[in-house]
Amino acid sequence: MIHTPIQFSLNGEKRSVAAHPMEPLLDVLRRECGATGTKYGCGEGECGACSVIINGELAMSCMIPACQAADATIETIEGLARDGELHPVQQAFLETGGAQCGICTPGMVLAAVQYIRHPERSPGGAAEALEGNLCRCTGYSAIFRAVELARSRMESA
Repeated sequence: MIHTPIQFSLNGEKRSVAAHPMEPLLDVLRRECGATGTKYGCGEGECGACSVIINGELAMSCMIPACQAADATIETIEGLARDGELHPVQQAFLETGGAQCGICTPGMVLAAVQYIRHPERSPGGAAEALEGNLCRCTGYSAIFRAVELARSRMESA
């Protein structure tokens, strides 16, 4: 298999990896970058467990060929906490019980972060913003409470 050098910014740090151009970005992030918070769920872009933010857009990393990440800015769950402090969305998930088994949590958190940053993109609120993320444990109520708690805290800060 031919590997190609691919450079991108991951959580604010310049990275260069060697990967097969058509390998899923999810696999490259996990294997080459140690970004194991990005989870494999379905491999078909249907569950949201592999969600990352690429160039300011929420994306399913299992569906993105590594070559499309060249020169991109990528955010994963690992990049949210700062100086040992959880991001407000992570803290709200913790407080409300929005995280249970943990498979969907990173994708849910990133979708929530993106929603709070750009609420105009989801006029239907948190439910619309997170509709591409599946959870089999929580029933979504705690997740929606977490998103709204984080949103209200971040807006008042």
